[in-house]
Amino acid sequence: MSCAPSTLRTGPLTAQALTAEGFAPFGDVLRVPQEVGTRTYFDDALASLKPQTPASLSLILAAPSLARPVPVTIIERHRLTSQSFVPMALTPWLVVVAPNAADGSPDLAAALAFLPAPGEGITLKPGMWHAPLTALETPAPFAIFMWRDFGPDDEDFADIAPFTVAL
Repeated sequence: MSCAPSTLRTGPLTAQALTAEGFAPFGDVLRVPQEVGTRTYFDDALASLKPQTPASLSLILAAPSLARPVPVTIIERHRLTSQSFVPMALTPWLVVVAPNAADGSPDLAAALAFLPAPGEGITLKPGMWHAPLTALETPAPFAIFMWRDFGPDDEDFADIAPFTVAL
């Protein structure tokens, strides 16, 4: 599904370190415990708002984006499901997110870019606009978890004017 054109981004975005506080409006930061034990995520960020939709776990090897600054040419969202990205190697990667504008399109003027620490993952809340998974140096393995039935409301893409992210 394609959405209306989004608000424009003026100038490049600068990536910042990923923190739970800075990322909270968009979802959760996933971290392996520093001591033996388990960290379980139950809150509203891990959710499916579409009953009867099956869970989906994808294992991918993401191609790196080697251009600097990093180009962003597409943005998407999954209105009815959270989406988790968990790196399976200690590799640098980039997260680009944008809140919803009043009309539901991505507000690119308020977009943010984050650099997760090695081994950190994220869960995007349902409806969060984001750039596709972006590995930065080498092909990188990731696990991606969400709910999906491949119906017309599984994902939305917005028409955007390309912009860049400085690392």
